[in-house]
Amino acid sequence: MAPALEDGEFDNDDYYSLLNVRREASQEELKGSYRRLCMLYHPDKHRDPELKRQAEQLFNLVHQAYEVLSDPQSRAIYDIYGKRGLDVEGWEVVERKRSPVEIREEFERLQREREERRLQQRTNPKGMISVGVDATDLFDRYEEDYEDVPGGGFPHVEINKMHISQSIEAPLTTSDTAVLSGSLSTHNGNGGGNINVALRRVTSAKGWGEVEFGAGDTHGPLLGMKIFRNLTARCFVTAQCGLHFSSRGVRPGCTTMLARHLDKNTMGYLQWRWGTQSSMNTSIVRDTKTSHFTLAMQLGIPHSFMMMSYQYKFQDDDQTKVKGSIKAGFFGTVVEYGAERKISRHSVLGATVSVGVPQGVSLKIKLNRASQTYFFPIHLTDQLLPSAVFYATVGPLVFYLAIQRLVIRPYVRSQKEQDLEKHRESSASDIARKRQEAESAVLLMQESVRRIIETEESKMGLIILNAWYGKFVTDNSQKHERAKVIDVTVPLQCLVKDSKLILTEATKSGLPGFYDPCVGEEKSLKLLYQFRGVMHQVLSPEGEALRIPKQSHRIDADT
Repeated sequence: MAPALEDGEFDNDDYYSLLNVRREASQEELKGSYRRLCMLYHPDKHRDPELKRQAEQLFNLVHQAYEVLSDPQSRAIYDIYGKRGLDVEGWEVVERKRSPVEIREEFERLQREREERRLQQRTNPKGMISVGVDATDLFDRYEEDYEDVPGGGFPHVEINKMHISQSIEAPLTTSDTAVLSGSLSTHNGNGGGNINVALRRVTSAKGWGEVEFGAGDTHGPLLGMKIFRNLTARCFVTAQCGLHFSSRGVRPGCTTMLARHLDKNTMGYLQWRWGTQSSMNTSIVRDTKTSHFTLAMQLGIPHSFMMMSYQYKFQDDDQTKVKGSIKAGFFGTVVEYGAERKISRHSVLGATVSVGVPQGVSLKIKLNRASQTYFFPIHLTDQLLPSAVFYATVGPLVFYLAIQRLVIRPYVRSQKEQDLEKHRESSASDIARKRQEAESAVLLMQESVRRIIETEESKMGLIILNAWYGKFVTDNSQKHERAKVIDVTVPLQCLVKDSKLILTEATKSGLPGFYDPCVGEEKSLKLLYQFRGVMHQVLSPEGEALRIPKQSHRIDADT
């Protein structure tokens, strides 16, 4: 099914499923399926007023699906953005000879126009809270100094630094944005803060510029400018200059970075920094679906170093990543390793162990939740102690497993249940409509099914004895969980032609006579059928094509 335009909206009309055709179906396949359903639902075939009214509704629905899929332009829009894509204003001015790619570009243009009208109502808040913890007393204690000190038997752990920053963006026009940011910092009892205002203008599709004004008691007044420019399709440059005013005079600074795509997944960077800490930095970054690799070298004052890092990305639902890096320079050598994992829809938790000379051992814990970051660097020891490395590695892992089992999993399960319940409530009217349409379709199919069964019985063909669609109870189901299925024997028998039943990979809930009995949950189709007088059985998961009869579905006499 094509994606919905808005998150959370419900769109249960799958035209491909309704016509039971492949997404790559030709015009002949569409026409054949359409004619068959028209014969089934044609209002003139029914004399009863109620059946005639129901047949007319279903006939119009089938006709609407065929009109969309038989028109190349409408079909391209539907394939990309679903039924609601057809309702976007502006399609009437699109040339009908455009290709699907051109139609997609036109749709994105119309979407941008809608987005611009809501631009004034949006901001992009970002924030970070960093709390530094000094826990060196856990490993670097001198026992003889604590023997006569009251409370000396307990290690002393303290917070020695803290940093808080926040920024928001305020769109002024479609090309101008104001950014307001501020920060507060404290370290061993001394602290300060600053506030900055930046005005950003998008000058063209190739670049933008920004002017920044700042004031505070940490660096004094600030005046800066930043420019971004795409030089070619594979290369861009950024330049940033600033003036810091203080009692010691004016401190100028400038940073320039040149970046280029070396290949599809690799970027090369070259950076120059001029000021109180001048340096030149070059790096190569390769990012693929399964890994991230960085190699960097810096020559400068006061530090020069080389750094190499590697990150492996597991292809799981939790987006687990493990990483390691080594950094060596005039300051010493630091080795880091760690992991991060998605713990909820909007939260990512990570932990990194840092072992260095002469830095010692530290544990860094980071939590990213939406656009907010919480960072906790914990300094464990100034020395290279195996015990500190062991506890920094094992401690967070044990703690995470306990929290994952006792807090995170129950919370995520509860959130999923709440979201599912909200989705059911919001789509209740649509489900009721689909259920009524399915029941009406089953009534209209009775006469056709009777004739199909007579024809199949006469040649010992395909007879659908029982068919259920929905969620079945399995050995892995939770306790007291009940099956949520509907009987679809009649609709499937109606689709039998020449002793064959073929279902495409489209959503089965959109088939004539079907509806979704358990919104948001995994569903399957279970059939018990007879072919050549022999019993067969099959369980087909949602989203998979099905073709019967098959020898592998045969039920042995012993069974």
